[in-house]
Amino acid sequence: MKICCVTGKRVIFGNNVSHAVNRTRRRFEPNIQNVNLYSRVLGKISLKITPRGLKTIEKKGGIDLFLDNAREIYGDEGLALMKRYWAAKELLLHANNSKN
Repeated sequence: MKICCVTGKRVIFGNNVSHAVNRTRRRFEPNIQNVNLYSRVLGKISLKITPRGLKTIEKKGGIDLFLDNAREIYGDEGLALMKRYWAAKELLLHANNSKN
């Protein structure tokens, strides 16, 4: 299913309306893009997001800062990314604390 993990945009439904006002159902699909981003914690990340989602990530200061401050993330892909990020960050914190 097409869903942006940052903005939560998904497929919506509506009608095509002809000149004779005949209505037929149609789908409005979001502009999902495959984007590769770099995270200091996870390395290279491949995401399926909308251009608005990419703009949001850039506004927040990158994928790491976005994931640190994200209140909500959408879809299975987004939840898996969030779990991977927090697990990797926890490992980095423990590694840094054991060195000191």
